[in-house]
Amino acid sequence: MEDFVKDQLIATLKYAPLHLAASYFKKRTSPEAEEAKRKAGGFIKGICHPSDNYEQIKGGGIRWNRADIPFPFDHEGDIRQEYLDWKEQMRLYRENGIRIMAVTPYPRTYISYGIDPRESKNEDRVREIAVFLISDLRDIAEAWQITNEMGVTRFTRPLTMQEAARFIGIQLQAMYPRRGKALIGYNSSGPQSDLHLLMRPWLPYCDYVGIDIYIGCFVAAGNWMYMFDALLRYLWSMTGKPVILCEFGYLSGGAPKSPEEKRAILRRYGVSSEEEARKNLDQFMDKIKKVAPVMWSSVTENASGSYADYLFNSMFRNHFYSELPKGVVIKKYPHTPEGQADFYRDIFPRLAKLPFVLGAFIYKWRDGEKCGHCGQDDCPQESTRWGILDFEERERPAYYAVRDALEKIQ
Repeated sequence: MEDFVKDQLIATLKYAPLHLAASYFKKRTSPEAEEAKRKAGGFIKGICHPSDNYEQIKGGGIRWNRADIPFPFDHEGDIRQEYLDWKEQMRLYRENGIRIMAVTPYPRTYISYGIDPRESKNEDRVREIAVFLISDLRDIAEAWQITNEMGVTRFTRPLTMQEAARFIGIQLQAMYPRRGKALIGYNSSGPQSDLHLLMRPWLPYCDYVGIDIYIGCFVAAGNWMYMFDALLRYLWSMTGKPVILCEFGYLSGGAPKSPEEKRAILRRYGVSSEEEARKNLDQFMDKIKKVAPVMWSSVTENASGSYADYLFNSMFRNHFYSELPKGVVIKKYPHTPEGQADFYRDIFPRLAKLPFVLGAFIYKWRDGEKCGHCGQDDCPQESTRWGILDFEERERPAYYAVRDALEKIQ
């Protein structure tokens, strides 16, 4: 198990049950939550990665777009055209009645532009960029998320959790007095008690704390609808801050692979078993590089130990075999277009009943053509089965379920 995952699990098992229990004795809401919801104009009805078909978006009841900001400056300190193009794109969303939650760049992006946040000499520059962004986008972004899912290895590296928390915190501190009517905060991938404990000195600069929850989509454990309530309550109790569900979703497809189907995949890379792949790992990886270069890049960039262990013993195994393992599903909500629709129809009333929850962003608008982590078009793990629209932007049953559910929420 990777160190990041191990640390998160230990911290969560230690602290989450206590805070979940405490949440039932807290007041159901607070002046801070009420003020934040007032700023947001009511329950935030958001989505990730929408198209520019504004009427179709609004027709589904969606009113917010959560979008990643490109790094604003080049190596010479000049504003990048990519950033200017993004800003114009977001302005058009605003003009068409769709509000923006802006997600600031990842640590690795800063490093690629020569600003390593691990070095104290660069902290002032990180703060300056944060101030530039909240000032330059004042008329565009009405909510801010400082970077994304620190603690997830591929997003956090090469920072430690302590460095990641400080990276978030100094930006919050710089932006908070300049935020005006906007909401600012950060998010976590699941409970991540380790991150939230490290963020305690910076919580005074947060209007909300976010969490990303994917029950029934990645692991065969804890797959009950009430886990959404439990995790949201835990975070509210632990941080004392209103909560935004910054990412959540449910797959419209995906199933376990049979042993023969798995052998066929292995043969694609020149071996007949995992044991044979381990014995001939160099040749096996060379074949992956030729046949599936996106997968090869993910493995070589993110594996902290043996490539074979990462491929076959970690959660990346599901990418390799393009499958959802047995048991990765919420009971009564099969991974079908209809099951996905039922999930959204039922989840929104649950969320709306929690007065400390400010809103939620669906992941995501439409299916991707290929998985972003392995490059396969039949992998359900990322991109290809998450949309409430299919890849051709045809509306799935989930689109109408979302519309109908959101119409009932103020």
